[in-house]
Amino acid sequence: MSSASKIGRVLVTGGAGYVGSVVVEELLRAGASRVVVLDDLSKGHAEAVVSPATLVRGDFADQALVARVCKDEQIDAAVHMAAASLVGESVTNPAKYFHANISKGLLLLDALRDAGVGRFVFSSTAAVFGEPERTPIDETVPTSPTNPYGESKLAFEKALKWYGRAYGLRSVCLRYFNAAGATVHNGEQHEPETHLIPLVLEVARGKRASVQIYGDDYPTPDGTCVRDYIHVSDLARAHVLALVHLGGGGNSDIFNLGCGGGFSVKQVIDAARRITGHAIPATQVPRRAGDPAVLVASSERIKAALGWVPEKQSIDAIVGDAWQWLKVHPSGYTNHGDAS
Repeated sequence: MSSASKIGRVLVTGGAGYVGSVVVEELLRAGASRVVVLDDLSKGHAEAVVSPATLVRGDFADQALVARVCKDEQIDAAVHMAAASLVGESVTNPAKYFHANISKGLLLLDALRDAGVGRFVFSSTAAVFGEPERTPIDETVPTSPTNPYGESKLAFEKALKWYGRAYGLRSVCLRYFNAAGATVHNGEQHEPETHLIPLVLEVARGKRASVQIYGDDYPTPDGTCVRDYIHVSDLARAHVLALVHLGGGGNSDIFNLGCGGGFSVKQVIDAARRITGHAIPATQVPRRAGDPAVLVASSERIKAALGWVPEKQSIDAIVGDAWQWLKVHPSGYTNHGDAS
């Protein structure tokens, strides 16, 4: 059985968002026979969905809609990318996160179960680990979320385990920190923007005066926090490999995704200076409460189990692709567009 035949006909929730849209690109590149995006466009962009994928505008918790799409499109696998995902907001408004990431997620699972969809790939997060006891974080590190966002994702992971035991749903959960970079077609556009690389590039574009460095006295080589950045294309391919794994009869599993050594805040800023040719002023400000010195995940297990090999690990490649997309799309996505 070929890899393409193991992918099948796939529903991607949140497939008009940043990572989801690139997952759609990779599914089509890998030969998926059908890709349908379900997105309410509250954060996603209709322009991000590449042809021949189909965009259906709606809520992934709308069970009647999910049932109709699964029946009409003969869906046999799902990739769940839609979520509320701002850590700070989750602390001030936990109800939103438990509702969006757990309650609505369970409605989706039940609709898929009723439709006979037996394969499921879940976009999880390394935030399930909280303050990890060691880095790089492998799958044996205990989970202990320190915010409602991580807690909600972990709760849904646990639900998937029990749905598997009771109903035979086979799933793969992928835990990662920071998707970054861009493809030719799709890049990062959030409102508000909270991610370091887009913020740094906003300085280069003249949209902000400087970038803030929260603390420069951490026990790291240059004193600034070290974080995990994975090129969004490499990340998307991991989702495709997870579907191939399940399509070949593979068991449910959980994998961490990381870049290995990580990159410091100063390394990211220096890379942006090299790539853009802009000075990018940086302002030193006090540490933020709860920021660990190093957060980096290990990918050794998924490399061994699924053959995942990242192709763009350098920070220059990641920042360079993000910058190139912004140069071609200076206004980002221009509108949300229409959907069926």
